Amino acid sequence: MKVRELVEAMGLTVFGGASGLEREIEGGYVSDLLSDVMGNSDEGHVWVTLQAHRNVVGIAGLKDLAAVIIVKGFIPDADTMADSNREGIPLLGSTLETFDVAGTLHRLLVGNADISR
Repeated sequence: MKVRELVEAMGLTVFGGASGLEREIEGGYVSDLLSDVMGNSDEGHVWVTLQAHRNVVGIAGLKDLAAVIIVKGFIPDADTMADSNREGIPLLGSTLETFDVAGTLHRLLVGNADISR
């Protein structure tokens, strides 16, 4: 699934980084701890977080993430959106809670696959 398709399927707001909407999504990662994302997310993941500051874009670029979804209606400031545009990392928004975004993301990416690993 491409980021653009995810935006359409989930009705997400694109705050910045529209040049990256054609990236393929390889999985997802949910965390609000920046160090956790740095240490455990993988290239191509969509990161779900309530963090909406500039460091989010920096970490997403460092880890080569496909996109970031900011939950609960939080809106990044203009500098964060500018960073997203410059880096080509889609910065997306949802008014839903983290649980709901993560569940929908999982369902879209892997459907009813066995997750009992």
